[in-house]
Amino acid sequence: MKNLQKIGKEIINIETKALIRLRGKIGKNFEKAVLMMAHCHGRIILSGMGKPGFIARKLVATLASTGTPSLFLHPAEAVHGDLGMVTSKDLIIAISQSGETEEIVRLLPILKKKGVPLIAMTSVPKSTLAKHAEVVLDLGVTREACPLNLAPSASTTASLAMGDALALTLLKIKKFRSEDFAELHPGGSLGRRLLRVKDLMRTGKSNPVVKIGTPVRQVLIKITSARAGSCTIVNRKGRLIGIFTDGDLRRHLRQHGESILSRPIETVATLNPRVIGGDKLAEEAFHILETLRIDEIPVVDKKMRVIGLLDVQDLMRAGIV
Repeated sequence: MKNLQKIGKEIINIETKALIRLRGKIGKNFEKAVLMMAHCHGRIILSGMGKPGFIARKLVATLASTGTPSLFLHPAEAVHGDLGMVTSKDLIIAISQSGETEEIVRLLPILKKKGVPLIAMTSVPKSTLAKHAEVVLDLGVTREACPLNLAPSASTTASLAMGDALALTLLKIKKFRSEDFAELHPGGSLGRRLLRVKDLMRTGKSNPVVKIGTPVRQVLIKITSARAGSCTIVNRKGRLIGIFTDGDLRRHLRQHGESILSRPIETVATLNPRVIGGDKLAEEAFHILETLRIDEIPVVDKKMRVIGLLDVQDLMRAGIV
């Protein structure tokens, strides 16, 4: 068993060293490649054969999910019609450890004729692929982690890391925001994590707001009409002063009976409640509700004017809870 562990650790060591060497390869050519991608008016097309093809597909997914139109071009299928997907406005990134992959090399004259700029990702800077590329990204892998030095392993790890570095550096150049990410991931857990309070809060008739001095009886009618569990109270200038919840109602009824129904709402409400801004993450709102053990939180602007109400039920429906 110790021998098996030793083998596993050695494989990880080889791949780790490959990544450390790769870090030293990040230089002017990397800058040129990122700028070429940033100025591309078409799509970023990635191509690779075999295992590098799987890496290319993953990088296409990363680019697309961070706002860069991209697609995968299978080099073998390309010469059977798929080259029709490629235009001179596009940019191709070809991945080949040796730079001599037959299916990739076969495409080079055609791409040049079409005027498609090419970035090569290879460990052989003097290879055929490299000679045809505008920019060469040297992966620097001299040995695979495979004990036979055959199965792509260290090279695919380096390719993936270089691709991620390109895609995520491009993300920063394009000033891609978390809000943009959420728009491209509306159905996943990542998108839900990035939802804002303003995306979920109740507004309009679903957000009962009453002025200071309003009798509790009238407030209850407004809450019932809105099918809400609370309402917010504002002063004469429209700024929040408190919140009145079902819990407040039950507590005061136990203590004072029906006499509270004629009282001004501010005498039975929770004054100066915890609030949240509309641009805050929904996850942050849930943390506040959970910590304070409350079900609702008023949403306000910078002047403490009520713009909405967030209920724990809203978070549950959105899948935050």
